[in-house]
Amino acid sequence: MDKVIEEEVTARKKKSAIIIVTAIVVVLALGIWLLRTSIKSTVNRSNIITAVVEKGSVENTLNASGEVLPEFEEILTSPINASIKKVLMDAGNSVKEGQSILTLDKSASQTEFERLNFQLQSKRNEISKLKLDLNKSFYDIRSNNDIKQLRISNLADAVENAKRLFKAGGGTREGIEQAELNLKVAQLEKKQLENEIKSKQQTMQIEIKEAEIALAIQENELQELQRKLNLANIIATRSGVVTWINKNIGASVHEGESLARIADLGSFKVNGSISDNYMDQLRNGMPVIIRVNEVQMKGHVANVYPSVQNNIVSFDVQLDERNNKQLRPNMKVEVFLVTNVQNNTMRVTNGPAFKGANAQDVFVVSNGKAQKRTVHLGLSNFDFVEIKDGVKPGDVIITSDMSDYKNANELTINN
Repeated sequence: MDKVIEEEVTARKKKSAIIIVTAIVVVLALGIWLLRTSIKSTVNRSNIITAVVEKGSVENTLNASGEVLPEFEEILTSPINASIKKVLMDAGNSVKEGQSILTLDKSASQTEFERLNFQLQSKRNEISKLKLDLNKSFYDIRSNNDIKQLRISNLADAVENAKRLFKAGGGTREGIEQAELNLKVAQLEKKQLENEIKSKQQTMQIEIKEAEIALAIQENELQELQRKLNLANIIATRSGVVTWINKNIGASVHEGESLARIADLGSFKVNGSISDNYMDQLRNGMPVIIRVNEVQMKGHVANVYPSVQNNIVSFDVQLDERNNKQLRPNMKVEVFLVTNVQNNTMRVTNGPAFKGANAQDVFVVSNGKAQKRTVHLGLSNFDFVEIKDGVKPGDVIITSDMSDYKNANELTINN
């Protein structure tokens, strides 16, 4: 009997201990929650950023990087193999059209020009000699043909004489046949010679034509070298600014090697680059916003390069204001490709409060309080976020990061 009573007492004590521990845990949890609620229910005005909901347009954009380049930049190259003799300009100097930039030592090319000119004169003399030789050969053949004609006439008379003599009884049939045979042989020889004359005429025309073609090729080579020698005096073909020049006096340069660059700094473009993941959205003519030192400029994609390097695709942007004074060569700028535009919609300044989700909670400020509301977002860019519902124009929204207050429905704003 004592044993049963002892077990009941022990069970009762154990149950009381569990109840006490549970109560302590609940009280502590409630205290912590009340403490956090009291702390999180207030916010200092200096710690938040607000913006007013307004009506306007919102562009959806893709972020890219860009570099400002002169829209027109001419590269001057060496027209010949030469060496740099004198540099008359330096990078950054302004030049006018026709002004000399540098000079090349063209003595080697000049010697080559004189050699080709001598070969050209020799070729002309060879053609003249060829024409004389061919004409002489042709004349000899024609003279031989005339002699054949005279012989044929003589043999024809011999045939007639043999026939008359045979009729008079003073000749033989064999004499007539021999005379006719001699005539036929002479006629065949003349025909053969006539064919030779015809063939000789064609051969003469072909040989002279080939010689004239070879002469024309050499004349073109000489004219091209003369043109290159004239270009060896490197001058500016347009007004602008020298952006780069090879200043290594005495250095050898090969034909086609760059010597200088001249840019027109009155007109600029932007060369942009973006990940190839967005290549399917990139197209010619799409609107672009360029940000330069907090200044925004507009333009459009003028050209998309087909090649992809290191997962990056490049494109050119033509600016609406190409001569803006903010632009400088090789300046790095922010590029925003506009993929969509929503006009006359509710918008608010973009900030850390907007996480990119379609539906999210924001705090609307009114009378010293900030109340949580659920809104649906639309398009967004670096400046604005579209809000489709949940607020109205004129409402003030906290745009700073409010993730620490995600459990609060209302906040008191302390001044």
